[in-house]
Amino acid sequence: MDIFPLLFTVAVVFTGLTKGAGVLPDGPLNVAVGETVMFNTTLTPPQTPFLSVRWKFGDKDIFNYHVNDGSITDPEYEGRITFFMSTGSLELRNVTSKDSEQYRVIIVTGDGQLLDGVTKLDVLVPVSGVTATASSRDLVEDTSVLLSCSSSGSSLSFLWLNGSSELTAGDRVQLTDGGANVTINVTRYDQGTFWCRVSNPVSEAMSVPINLSISFGPEKISLTTSPSLDHYVEGSEIKLMCSVESRPAAQLMWFLNGTMMSSTGQELSLVNVKESQSGNYHCEAFNMKTNTSIQSQPAAISVLKRISGASITWGTNLSIEGNSFNLSCDAAGSVVTREWKKDGVKLTPDDHLSLQENNRVLSINSLSRKDTGVYLCNVINPVSQEEAEYRMVVFYGPENVQIQGPSDISLKTTLTLTCSVESVPALYTWMLNSTKIYNSAVYTKVNTEPSDSGSYTCEVMNNVTGRTLSAVHGLSVTVNPTDTPSTCSAGCIAGIVIAVLVVLGAVCGGIFFYYKKKLANKHSSRTQTTATGAEGQDNKARTGSQDLNYADINMFHKKEGGTVQLGVQPDSSEYAQFRANNDPPAASTPPTYDAHLQRMKNRAPQPTSNVSQVYAQIRKK
Repeated sequence: MDIFPLLFTVAVVFTGLTKGAGVLPDGPLNVAVGETVMFNTTLTPPQTPFLSVRWKFGDKDIFNYHVNDGSITDPEYEGRITFFMSTGSLELRNVTSKDSEQYRVIIVTGDGQLLDGVTKLDVLVPVSGVTATASSRDLVEDTSVLLSCSSSGSSLSFLWLNGSSELTAGDRVQLTDGGANVTINVTRYDQGTFWCRVSNPVSEAMSVPINLSISFGPEKISLTTSPSLDHYVEGSEIKLMCSVESRPAAQLMWFLNGTMMSSTGQELSLVNVKESQSGNYHCEAFNMKTNTSIQSQPAAISVLKRISGASITWGTNLSIEGNSFNLSCDAAGSVVTREWKKDGVKLTPDDHLSLQENNRVLSINSLSRKDTGVYLCNVINPVSQEEAEYRMVVFYGPENVQIQGPSDISLKTTLTLTCSVESVPALYTWMLNSTKIYNSAVYTKVNTEPSDSGSYTCEVMNNVTGRTLSAVHGLSVTVNPTDTPSTCSAGCIAGIVIAVLVVLGAVCGGIFFYYKKKLANKHSSRTQTTATGAEGQDNKARTGSQDLNYADINMFHKKEGGTVQLGVQPDSSEYAQFRANNDPPAASTPPTYDAHLQRMKNRAPQPTSNVSQVYAQIRKK
């Protein structure tokens, strides 16, 4: 023992004391009471063993080692210390609070170097018995609560948690007593679980949770309707929903026009709704914890009946021009408004017409013929509409009666006179020289006669207005000279034509035989005609018809006997055409051949050697 201090002194003198920077870990070393602490040096085992190692607790040596003398332990630490020669480390077991202090190690290496290290040991009592309390657990928003936490142990730290969030000091939160106590001005968001966590460097513990119930509201109340419409048809189903923010849930009551209804709860159902259920609905919420209530904004529910049976009626006045006239429009259902149109154009009040009784009555001050047309009354409400139609005819006249037609007309032509008038309705009467002859706007006469001349009157009567008006038109039927009837009847004309043809044939035949027989044996002969294809046909015109007839003459009987053939009949025939009159024909007798020759002698043409054979053919067409 006497040598160790001497060697230590020599080492210090010759080498100097070297602070063992990093020889021991930075302190403090924290350990719980009754636990074991290890003071580990940072040195590695040297090739040459340490000459000496010395551990101090404060100013007291608790362990010494010398390479020659071995180790010495303070009696108070006997059985609690273990020394590790290779690194100079020291283990201290079963620590108590009294072991809390500064520890120092001094090491002399094998080459005589002196190393020194210092650290601190804190022996702590573990946390236990953590308890959290609250001044109240059933709170109303914007009130305060005090939370307190207590625990056993040393070097305690307190932390409050709301759920998983740490409480920190702020406007609503005040921490006192090192965080053991917290005062909170609660809001609805503080609803939930609070814990107190207590810790020290060697342990920690949590309190039993505290559940806070924060009541608030009612607030932010709203009322909605489904379906959301401005108006509903009778028979619809309407649902009203009331929502509100409140804790606990608020009691909900329903009101119609300020009167409480029997229905309660979040939803109000109106099934097969009636017009009488129209009005302003609102809900009211009441919170028994906060003892407050709130009302929603009203929801206007308008229930309407469908429009049906729209009709237009009119007053006792007839729709005569100049009269006042009223049209009334009515319908069943919830009538909101009416709209009038004439011929598709909307009517608006002016000096001529007015709308009364919320457009129910259309009143026309003085009817004009322009008021004639189709009137529509459209009865409207927001859920339906229906139209009624009235076709108005404005009666007027007669006015401006005029007759269009000729003043002079030829005999046997067609006369047309037109009577025009401004009148609704109009009944026409035509008179000729004050005698009624026709009842229509247009008078027509075919084959005018002289008796059609005179004064024509068109009289127009309106059987609604009760008025009559007429116009007069003069007419003269002109008889032209060419229109004078012939003194010769149709039969007469036919006879003349036949006679001419017979004479012409006789002349031709006579000339022919004159050259043949030197005009020997002149005898009067009576002309016999034989109708080719119709022998014995009477030449008279048919009574009662105007028939077109033709005559074919090819043979004469001579007076002294025998016949004269007028030559070969060609394939084509030349016709003499005449039209018989309906009047009975006058008797006619063809002239004799000699008489005709005597009369035509001065005009007869001189035949040539190539005189054509002549004939006349009469046939019924």
